[in-house]
Amino acid sequence: MSERKVSIEQMAEAVMDGLIEYAGLATDVMKDCVTKAGNTVKSEVKANAPVRTGQYKEGWAVKKQKETSNSLELVVHNKKRYQLTHLLEKGHAKRGGGRVRAFPHIVPAEQAGIRELEEGIKRGLEG
Repeated sequence: MSERKVSIEQMAEAVMDGLIEYAGLATDVMKDCVTKAGNTVKSEVKANAPVRTGQYKEGWAVKKQKETSNSLELVVHNKKRYQLTHLLEKGHAKRGGGRVRAFPHIVPAEQAGIRELEEGIKRGLEG
């Protein structure tokens, strides 16, 4: 922000200009942080996903759901083997009885993404 002298009559306009400038900067910071956090979640899930054939592990992607002038929504999903995500994350019952153990790999990645998003936004708005 630049420093300028204004009269009392122009003060409201000067404050509004400053707020609009700050809102634009905050939106840019937020969108960058959301993108970085989405990529972090994708890479964390990929790194910790169980491997049998490799298709499930390699199928993770980040997709832009919705973007407006002041918001961005991303979704991290498995484009190849999406049916397995819940079964592997939570475990499931076997056909003949018993259970298959869970392989938690999505929730830890989500938590890492949340932490990165919060820290990135704080750093971006402070600096």
